[in-house]
Amino acid sequence: MNIAILSRDANIYSTYRLIQEGRERGHKMFVIDHTQCCMVVENNRPKIYFQDLKIKDIDVIIPRIGANVTAIGANVIHQFESMGVPSTLPSSSLLNSRNKIKSLQLLSSQNIGIPNTCFINKLTNLKTIEKTLGAPPWIIKIPEGTQGIGVILSDTLDAAESTIEALTKLNSKVIVQEFIKESKATDIRVFVVNGKILGAMKRSANTGFRSNLHRGATGVPVSLTVKEQRIALDAVKALGLNIAGVDLLQSRKGPLIMEVNSSPGLEGIEQNTVHNIAKEIILAAETIAAPK
Repeated sequence: MNIAILSRDANIYSTYRLIQEGRERGHKMFVIDHTQCCMVVENNRPKIYFQDLKIKDIDVIIPRIGANVTAIGANVIHQFESMGVPSTLPSSSLLNSRNKIKSLQLLSSQNIGIPNTCFINKLTNLKTIEKTLGAPPWIIKIPEGTQGIGVILSDTLDAAESTIEALTKLNSKVIVQEFIKESKATDIRVFVVNGKILGAMKRSANTGFRSNLHRGATGVPVSLTVKEQRIALDAVKALGLNIAGVDLLQSRKGPLIMEVNSSPGLEGIEQNTVHNIAKEIILAAETIAAPK
């Protein structure tokens, strides 16, 4: 098969591993920078050009879309879909997962556990937030943040008010969530492909409260409880994803979904578990391409 990876750099660990495993299975692997595509829409004959070459004969695409280019990535995926090329990440699912407000709304509508959350556009009466979340500390974040960037822990009402005021003056929407103290600066990343859990690792912050590997956290393999397995699979299904990294918090109320990543990195999970995630993604791409 001809498999195209939508990625801005073939040397990124995740992209390189997919190329490696795809070739191992006899596929022709291509890397297309989605930010450099020209999409042509004329008379219901959609086309895509990359570096002035018309893209054709692609059997399936594997999108690896960075958070800062979500919109253009979704447009390119949709263009491929319009051309009849299946994708391991549907364009609609990418948009749902990247919109943190909408994703939490979708999870909540399916009765999937999340931290108690308030969404605000302007500085409002903090008593309303306090009534919902209880007294601080609160987690305050912006919807566009990734890898722990744009996430702030506010210990007091004064600190929370100052933070929210600063963010809203920058015309940013603000997410305020309860602080799950008992998680002790750890979370669990669960990797799901085609409705199957392939691996999980517990990530622990070395300093502060953010447990992202990109911020120096450490990861170790972990076995999931039945409830943790169920909520991870339910979250992926609710957002319509085939491949996802689900971030869980352990709380007194049971496991809670912190975030669902639709383009999760492979390096941390492959290095901290024994699973060949890249190969499983290629197998998933084969399955998705099979009807075509």
